[in-house]
Amino acid sequence: MISKTVLETLKELAAPEDVYLREPLAEHTTFRVGGPADCLITVESEQQLAKLQRYLQLVDIPFFVLGNGSNTLARDAGYEGIVLQVGKRMSGIRVDGDRVFAQAGALLSQVAGAALEHGLSGLEFASGIPGTVGGAVVMNAGAYGGEMSQVVTEVTVLNREGEILILDNSTMEFSYRHSAIRNLPFIVTSVSFQLQHGDPAAIRDRMEELAAKRREKQPLEYPSAGSTFKRPEGHFAGELIMKAGLKGFQIGGARVSDKHCGFIVNVGGATAADILRVAEEVRERVKERFGVELELEPVVL
Repeated sequence: MISKTVLETLKELAAPEDVYLREPLAEHTTFRVGGPADCLITVESEQQLAKLQRYLQLVDIPFFVLGNGSNTLARDAGYEGIVLQVGKRMSGIRVDGDRVFAQAGALLSQVAGAALEHGLSGLEFASGIPGTVGGAVVMNAGAYGGEMSQVVTEVTVLNREGEILILDNSTMEFSYRHSAIRNLPFIVTSVSFQLQHGDPAAIRDRMEELAAKRREKQPLEYPSAGSTFKRPEGHFAGELIMKAGLKGFQIGGARVSDKHCGFIVNVGGATAADILRVAEEVRERVKERFGVELELEPVVL
């Protein structure tokens, strides 16, 4: 529960109309599940984000930074604390030669689209990823042979004191679905990409090709958080799940996708508990059958 004093201060640091009490997280995550956050604030700038972060740390209130909610599973009980949503209000994109600069709240699809408009190649793989730039950098998002580590040159972050730091590619320590930021109290505010000039028609064709592959192979018709499990070394999660006989396995409204077993989808009325129970059954059966530990990819809030 947020006290009246804290709430008044939050409304001073952010516009009152951007502060939402008991906001359902199901409306802010692509799984479409999750109970209410004590408070959700839509952030409008790097400076405002720094002030909010400093204040919340001062009063010792937990907070979570949320982008598009495409890699987040919010529990049914909701979140006891403040959700700082970095989205449309911080989604500026600028192109300068073969460099693209994007704020953390910009959708990857928007950044890829801006690159296409300027005849820049390198972000085709990202055109269908539903997340924001900030979240994508933190988890080194990737698809179809491409990943953020290949195109990111600099990442601007806020540290715990609200100070601005700039991390280069090597400092980010990118690896599979991981970056150094996952272990550090940093918040991404903007990202710089280094791309290459290319033929706009060829770039568009590649984007359309990948979009067709997604429609064919992924259950885009249902709410999900994308791939539910990280790729285990030497294996493909979806293949292991299918061989374990779990295709179509369902609890409540949560189901292992019939189209791609690497996805758990919300076929209607699923709860976070349903999704977690399906995920646990999948993990246990795959471990029992193949001796492989599957690791959840979405962040459980």
